[in-house]
Amino acid sequence: MSGEQQLTGPDLAQGVALADLAPEGMLLGHAHGEAVLLARVGDEVFAVAAACTHYGGPLADGLRVGDTVRCPWHHACFSLRTGEALRAPALNPLARYRVERRGDKVVVGEKLGAEGGAPEDRAGREAAAVQAPRSAVVHAVGAPRSIVIIGAGAAGNAAAERLRRIGYDGGITMLGGDDSVPYDRPNLSKDYLAGTAPEEWIPLRPAEFYAEQRIELRLGTRARAIDPERRTVELADGGTLGYGALLLATGAEPVTLEQPGSRLPHVHYLRTLADSRGIIANAGKARRAVVVGASFIGLEVAASLRARQLEVTVVAPEARPLERVLGPQVGDFLRGLHEQHGVAFRLGQTVREITADAVTTAAGERLPAELVVIGIGVRPAVELAAAAGLEMDKGVLVDRHLETSKPGIFAAGDIARWPDPHSGSRIRVEHWVVAERQGQTVAENLLGRRVPFDAVPFFWSQHYDVTINYLGHAESWDAIDVDGSLEQRDATVTFRSQGAVRAVATLFRDRRSLAVEAALESGDQAALSAALSG
Repeated sequence: MSGEQQLTGPDLAQGVALADLAPEGMLLGHAHGEAVLLARVGDEVFAVAAACTHYGGPLADGLRVGDTVRCPWHHACFSLRTGEALRAPALNPLARYRVERRGDKVVVGEKLGAEGGAPEDRAGREAAAVQAPRSAVVHAVGAPRSIVIIGAGAAGNAAAERLRRIGYDGGITMLGGDDSVPYDRPNLSKDYLAGTAPEEWIPLRPAEFYAEQRIELRLGTRARAIDPERRTVELADGGTLGYGALLLATGAEPVTLEQPGSRLPHVHYLRTLADSRGIIANAGKARRAVVVGASFIGLEVAASLRARQLEVTVVAPEARPLERVLGPQVGDFLRGLHEQHGVAFRLGQTVREITADAVTTAAGERLPAELVVIGIGVRPAVELAAAAGLEMDKGVLVDRHLETSKPGIFAAGDIARWPDPHSGSRIRVEHWVVAERQGQTVAENLLGRRVPFDAVPFFWSQHYDVTINYLGHAESWDAIDVDGSLEQRDATVTFRSQGAVRAVATLFRDRRSLAVEAALESGDQAALSAALSG
């Protein structure tokens, strides 16, 4: 997934005419042997590393919004002034370069700090993050003396990192039920499972990072109960932790299949790194696989197993893959795409029984399989929150600052149901980028800053060489508009309800996706219409 860039464009160290840089424009060039992005904001010119620190996306193909630049691949956002990664999924800042005006020319000088690190070099990224300078220490009135984070996934890790980046100097304890340091969960069903991403890419940070940042990471540790009045967390091992403020980021758990044979050793779910490793180990001994469920996880697993040359059959009760989320047009396209890659479908079918070498459908068809992966959805892990007396409604209810009904307790990620300003309703979203961004917002609010969470929900799904980007949240719609061609992999799909745009999916229209995101954020209907029309 890394986007290693060749050195193209002008040598910015030699300078370029200011007239060559369009007002409010960006220019890709190079300086001192590195790809550099030059950006003009009014009368100011900034120079930053040209590749996103997440997966190496080319920022020159992205979108400048004010004094920020957004990555075309997964919508990370960076400050052009400081290089800071303002918005997930990027966690590391961009390197910055000195810019000088010499007459009518702009010249890029030396790098201002080793904050970047080559995005394709995970070790370099980790080292850069550890060495990143801290902001001024926070001693704000009312800031908690200690913060406990229950959950070491997307939201929990992002919150812990952001707390240190914004200068919080109190105690941070993060509890992770997993035995691994926080890792890149989206990759578990994509490149890592397909065998095209090495395992060293999967941890978000090395263990040393948490020690250096004084984040006490307790792996293999689960919370048993929360006492909001005493502000304590009871651990499963009998220990107790006190807290000044608490973040619940407990994530979600797979929905399990209860049919006979569903607990056989060759039957797998995919939620954790251990799960993905187990599927990979089983795939090495298998020739045929059945995936139960045409969910995002199910279809991504199917694509990854085809990359490993297994015969794959998908069994699911719906008439089309992902129709409930992406509509019939995209559902038909995805089915066709997977069939072109050799996946067989048994739609409108459920599982009756699993044996050591086959899956039998409710219709009585026997599908030979030495590997079975079940992807029929997840449930938010809300038992801890409910037992603590937090208000619930299809998740943990939070306000626009992501605070629960109990003061000092926040929730983020898969469990949080928040008032979405863009749809005007409460929603809960089970996607990685949303969880990370909520964690970053919670970090601010744990310190009393009262920052509303108003990001437009975003996720991506990868199927072979096709990536679908999705913005917004449409639980229902009464019209779907397709601009372009899904078959030619050049399309914008707009989901509307009573004329209002609720969500937009794109295929290989990355910059348009960014423009739609910016327009939805601002609520500018004219800009939204312009973005959708290209």
